[in-house]
Amino acid sequence: MNKAFSLTALAAAAALAFPVQAQVKNLKMQSTWPASLTLQDNFRMFADRVDKLTSGQVKIEAMAAGQIVPAFEILDATHKKVIDGGHGVAYYWVGKNKAATLFSATPAGPFGMDHFDFLGWLQEGGGQALYDEFYRDVLKLSVVGMPIGGSSPQALGWFKRPIKDLKDFKGLKCRQTGIVSEIYQRMGMQTVNMPGGEIVPSAQRGVIDCAEWVGGIEDLRLGLPQVWKYHYTPGMHESNSMLEVIVNTDVWKGFTAQQQEAWRAAQMETFVRWGVRWQKQNADAIDEMRTKHGTQMLRTPPAILIEFLKTWDTIAAEESAKSPFFKKVYDSQREYAAKVVPAKRFMFPPYSFAANYYFPEAKPAASAKKK
Repeated sequence: MNKAFSLTALAAAAALAFPVQAQVKNLKMQSTWPASLTLQDNFRMFADRVDKLTSGQVKIEAMAAGQIVPAFEILDATHKKVIDGGHGVAYYWVGKNKAATLFSATPAGPFGMDHFDFLGWLQEGGGQALYDEFYRDVLKLSVVGMPIGGSSPQALGWFKRPIKDLKDFKGLKCRQTGIVSEIYQRMGMQTVNMPGGEIVPSAQRGVIDCAEWVGGIEDLRLGLPQVWKYHYTPGMHESNSMLEVIVNTDVWKGFTAQQQEAWRAAQMETFVRWGVRWQKQNADAIDEMRTKHGTQMLRTPPAILIEFLKTWDTIAAEESAKSPFFKKVYDSQREYAAKVVPAKRFMFPPYSFAANYYFPEAKPAASAKKK
């Protein structure tokens, strides 16, 4: 037997007996969130599911805000491969293009859509293709984005004094982000953009009078009940808002087809599993705020919500006139919402109907009769 042939055959047999394992992909990814928040829990859950669904072949180090780059720099850092990907919310990027807010499902839903309506637009209404186009062709970034959780509906926010009407907004300096800052500015508020981790220190120094964050468990973990006592809900600025996971395009293309499917499966599973846990955490947090911290839970005056919607409609019309891409996305969402939102309103009983039957809300004390 030829010696070279026998060595080749031996090597082939060894390869069959001991197959070469695929190289493990170790990814460094960072969020925009402080490590203590459940929003960061969402990121960690996703990383764990990717690890398990790829049998350990894709491992994500899910780092918190600031561990590599500042919170609001994760998008550019992902594009430049300073990090492999990130976890945040698309409306943080409105400084680059205001259409970014539409991919975080804000403001106003849009058009009244809830989480599953918006997922429907992404999956069934052509929204994901527009999402891909936004990062690839409009911003010209090597980034792929996908929704990974619905962190809403969110509260109007925390205030140092009661808010009775729109006039009480005047002159207040409040932490806001994204296009919401512009909306509230037109409504008379002074706004300051800052990451979540800076809210409490800024409030303690008197730099801001109020803040919008999320509501429920996130606000409790951030320490907002120790700073302010007046908490108003709901808000229309994030009645439906989407977290996103982003990854560098070259990293994405470097995955096998099976790894890409595992990534998508982990993304959708995290969306649901984290979401149902989050609702229970919010309920517990609201109870703790009331009983332990003395938070006054108050309903947002309807006039403020209506004025918000009107102001947003004006801004959206202005942006549609200036930006063909903004208009394309906004019209696509309107067309989809025009079908599903009225249909759901017709088919679904109001949430308050059975809720009020089984858990009646306390009626406000009757005002004293005038003489």
